[in-house]
Amino acid sequence: MKLYYSPGSCGLASQIALREAQQPFDLVKVDFATKTTPEGDYYKVNPKGFVPALKLDDGDLMTEGAVIVQWIADAYPQYKLLPAFGTKARYKALEWLNFVASDLHKGMAVMFSSLIDAPSKSQYAKGSLFSKFEYIDEHLSANNYVLGDEFSVADAYLYNVLSWPPRVNLDISGYASIQQFMARMERRPSVRDSLIAEGLID
Repeated sequence: MKLYYSPGSCGLASQIALREAQQPFDLVKVDFATKTTPEGDYYKVNPKGFVPALKLDDGDLMTEGAVIVQWIADAYPQYKLLPAFGTKARYKALEWLNFVASDLHKGMAVMFSSLIDAPSKSQYAKGSLFSKFEYIDEHLSANNYVLGDEFSVADAYLYNVLSWPPRVNLDISGYASIQQFMARMERRPSVRDSLIAEGLID
């Protein structure tokens, strides 16, 4: 398999999931500015131009991070990265994956936009993002992971997006439960190895 990524972007969750499933894969770095990889034109791999993209061994391509992590969990069920089909816990996990993708990830994307000025970003964060951080912090105050005491791919995606606020000057250090969750995640070998592979830590 090949995972196309850009350092620190939303491909991190897919990489964590692959490592949790103990699957071999190659990392292919995408240059966002030029939409190229060492292989050439990235649009020829993924016409959307976004990361992550996961090219399977049979040549099929999967895109959209929230879907890729679900596929990894379902392809390697022995690692229990998502609850079983049909269970309430499964739908709770999907609820969190969708919340992170549609509300948190999309909201954070605004903060990275070069089309929006700093005062507008500040107002947006106050009006939209901090309420989401509060919701997450409250949930994590009673849970080690999104689903309780067991890791799932929803945690990989949540960790991925919660790593972005410092990059856009959003201070979330006051959310103690979020900070504890981030530290807990960073003790997992899959997370450490992914951060090292992307050059985010030594």
